Order: sequence, then structure tokens, then C-alpha cells
Amino acid sequence: MLKKDRYPKILSWFEENQPMPQTELGHDSPFHLLVAVILSAQCTDRRVNMVTPPLFERFPNPEDLAAASFEEVLSLVKSVSYPNSKAGHLIEMAKKLVADFGSEVPSDIDALMSLPGVGRKTANVIASIVYDKPVIAVDTHVFRVSHRLGLSDGKTVDAVEKELEKNIPESQRAKAHHWLILHGRYTCVARKPKCDDCGLRDWCREYERNNRKSL
Repeated sequence: MLKKDRYPKILSWFEENQPMPQTELGHDSPFHLLVAVILSAQCTDRRVNMVTPPLFERFPNPEDLAAASFEEVLSLVKSVSYPNSKAGHLIEMAKKLVADFGSEVPSDIDALMSLPGVGRKTANVIASIVYDKPVIAVDTHVFRVSHRLGLSDGKTVDAVEKELEKNIPESQRAKAHHWLILHGRYTCVARKPKCDDCGLRDWCREYERNNRKSL
């Protein structure tokens, strides 16, 4: 099956079976989502969701976090990966948010990326979820699933992002980000994908290749 034929089949399946995908990161405001996404880098959403309730309670807004001590923030995030750097990034992010953006999380990708601890993936997540921007954040799950399904052959995160955005309609991009993440998290897992339980196997390049090998 050609790549151009896989896209509509796979997107239609997701649309029918997961019409309203949502982020699994708990949050109650754009600011708290930004905090959670920064903490989620190379860390599970489950772990982040264990850490954030007391963090959000202590720092309900950017002004409170900007005024926090490093030690206090570290004590609340110490169980996530790279806690020292993330604690520092959170404080500096909040300071810049207050000073440069009036404590409002910006919608512009470049503005978001100017915040400490915010790379392109994090900026795309925020722009997509909060502002419904037609962008796709590529994390390890999206990168892996895109290659296995045959949606992209890009060698870098940026290349995969560009190919996905080229082939996925703007109206579906915000959802496609979640579709691919959740599929990679629960079905197309890294070590042993659950192909027998996968509704996408009829259009999956990796499944097609493996079947040919077994013949």
C-alpha cells in the first residue's frame, strides 16, 4: 500500500474509534498544562500526574511560581526525571511569563519556545491543546508509530513533523497528535507491539512486512 493511501484509511479509523482523544496530563489552566508538559519530558504522564496536584495547589499562578525558591519547587518535583533542571526551568519560565507575557501563556510557537524549558515539542503541545493550532507535536511515541505505520520515513523529529502536517488535514492535526501518542502508549508499544489487538494492522507497513517475512 502506498503512503498516500495509508493516511485516509488510518485517519478514518481513528476518527471513528477515538473521536475525542484527550491529553492524559491533568491540568486546570493553560499555565498548569505548561508546567505539566515541561515536567513530562522523558517522564511518564502517570508520574507527572502524581506530582502536579500539590504543585498546582502551592503555585496556582505564574506569580506564585516566579517567587518560589528553588528548594521548595525541587522538593515537590523530585520524583520526576531530571528534577534539578526542571525545577529551575519552571521558576525561570514563570518569571518570563510574568515579565514578558503578562502572566498569560502565549499562543505563538516562537513565543512559547522563548520560555525556559520549552522546546518545539512542548510548544506544539500547548498550541494544539490550548489554542487548537493545526500543529503536531512529535515525541518518541509519535515518531515510532509514524514509522511503523508507514506514515513517515523522516530521520528526525522535525522531518516527521513536517510530513505528518503535510498529509494530515488541519482540522484533524490537534487530534492526530493524541491519536498517535495514545496508540504508541497502549497498543503500538516499543518492545512488543500488540498487533493482534490493533485495528490499524490492515494498513500498517510494519505488520505488512512482518507477514511477508513469515510466508
